[in-house]
Amino acid sequence: MDIRTLCLGVLSRGDATGYEIKKSFEEGPFGHIHAASFGAIYPALGALSDAGMVLGTEMAQEKRPDKKVFSITERGRTALCEALMAPPGEDKVRSDFLFILFFAHYLPVPRLAELIDNRIAWYCGTLERMESCDHESSRPGEVFVHGLGLAVYRAAADYLTANRERLLEEVSAGARMVIE
Repeated sequence: MDIRTLCLGVLSRGDATGYEIKKSFEEGPFGHIHAASFGAIYPALGALSDAGMVLGTEMAQEKRPDKKVFSITERGRTALCEALMAPPGEDKVRSDFLFILFFAHYLPVPRLAELIDNRIAWYCGTLERMESCDHESSRPGEVFVHGLGLAVYRAAADYLTANRERLLEEVSAGARMVIE
């Protein structure tokens, strides 16, 4: 999905500043789906504005520079709907954690244990936050994606928990791990 479509998707949920769009990819509903940087968001908003797909309105703030609040136009909503009709690309998992684990044989066992324990704790904390979400006003697709996210994170936490000791033992012994 290109950054313009991602911005249109966020704006279809309500008006937002570039900062708020960025936050939706860090802490918000898209935080576990996509990443977007300010360096990509602001040029995309400029291009969308030039194409008449979003409108930017300057809003005065007390003791701060004006902020620009963006809203999606009908042309933008149409472009979003057209983009949603295209077949999606394959999912890609990009994870520093998985890259490090790939080379587990280079790590001291205590460091490897710490990495796995920290990631299990992260999954558990994230699951706890996700499970406390109120979906009363959510749309069906939002609830469905949330449920899939819960299932994926539970499966990852369960896998790490179930296979932690075996990986540590096999790295310690210099053995080759066999997946069952």
